[in-house]
Amino acid sequence: MLKTIVKDLLDAALSERSDLFLIEFSMSQDNHIRVILDGDKGVLVEDCIFVSRAIEHNIDREEYDFSLEVMSAGATAPLVHKRQYKKNLKRTLEVRTSSNKIEGTLTSATETDILLEWKVREPKPIGKGKVTVKKQANIPYEDILEAKVMIKF
Repeated sequence: MLKTIVKDLLDAALSERSDLFLIEFSMSQDNHIRVILDGDKGVLVEDCIFVSRAIEHNIDREEYDFSLEVMSAGATAPLVHKRQYKKNLKRTLEVRTSSNKIEGTLTSATETDILLEWKVREPKPIGKGKVTVKKQANIPYEDILEAKVMIKF
């Protein structure tokens, strides 16, 4: 019952803020509610407060005992939503599929797949030495086991 109420309140809050989207919603047996958000332009503390208040201020504490945790997806958290790929265009991703692991720059994110580009040094076809070659990989979302943004300093 409480889970349905919280989910409805969460959906209503996110419909008011179309720039925010849900990454994870869970509720434990002891009514600990955990909400993880992301946004097209990131998530501010004020965004978490907005969602927290939208939920907490609309549930009767006399009737339900619960704890609420609203947070943003961490910088090193895996990407799980298609909108996260679109907001990370031109950033370096490490993408793991069932057959390989690729680190490259995200150059495109469509409704069905992503395009990564990277450079590698390969032996020259003729003669000694190496040449830099630009490579690409088109990866469908369903083939991605895990994708993370690589933070470079």
